[in-house]
Amino acid sequence: MSAFNEQVIEEFRGNGGRVGGMFEGADLLLLTTRGARSGREHTTPVVYVREGTRLLVFASNGGAPRHPAWYHNVRAEPRVTVEIGTPEGTVDRFAAEAVAAEGAERDRLYAEQAGRDPAFGAYQAGTERVIPVVVLRRDAGLSDPSRRAAIAAHLVEVHDGLRAELAALREGLAAPGLRLGPGLARHCLAFCTALHTHHTAEDGVFDQLRERFPHLADDLDRMREEHRVVARAVTELEALLASGAAPELLRPDVERLAAELEAHFAHEEARLLPVLTDGEATGAS
Repeated sequence: MSAFNEQVIEEFRGNGGRVGGMFEGADLLLLTTRGARSGREHTTPVVYVREGTRLLVFASNGGAPRHPAWYHNVRAEPRVTVEIGTPEGTVDRFAAEAVAAEGAERDRLYAEQAGRDPAFGAYQAGTERVIPVVVLRRDAGLSDPSRRAAIAAHLVEVHDGLRAELAALREGLAAPGLRLGPGLARHCLAFCTALHTHHTAEDGVFDQLRERFPHLADDLDRMREEHRVVARAVTELEALLASGAAPELLRPDVERLAAELEAHFAHEEARLLPVLTDGEATGAS
């Protein structure tokens, strides 16, 4: 590893994913791969783009005639480790699968990156090789039955916790003569934040569920749409909270959110729990 990379990695880890110098303001992650020949781990800072739940990295190597070493490594062993900065100023570290985009998808993704950053257009123009685009997906461990069972248990635990929080919120808003004090407002916002975090995490797993359980494709599309519907309801509730609306104005939004959430939770549990607890990759619906 070069001294420059070592410095960037140290600064990244010590500063919540932020670095200065030539990478200041850039979206940067640390990619740890296993050497295709040596078998040793190597960590490389790379620029990334977020596309939905996927992270995209580009094996540009500054337009050099050869692919960077990390690209050869992920072709030999696609299981990698990713470190990425969070809005809270911490570094999120997780296992991921690295897969090279191919054909028309690769061309689209690279063209979009060149449009965002003309340097990538110059890199491709300066070399005869086709610069790969690598897609990083968080590894949910779906190939391991015990891991799937743990995911199923966690899903139920989170759903039950959110149900209890929502029930307490509804009960609080139903109290006669209630005024929206700071405590109740914080409760509302904490619930909204927890719900958003849960659905964001689920969206990150859905692509892997689709690949392992193709018969769930339609159900997963419906669940994503339900996430969007719930997100809109949460945004409206947060706007009412910010405006200082009276509890009687909040109650209809909370009741609508409760109905949408219960239907969504029930659908997820009915379709996902069976395949997570005892399903196979080719299981039928």
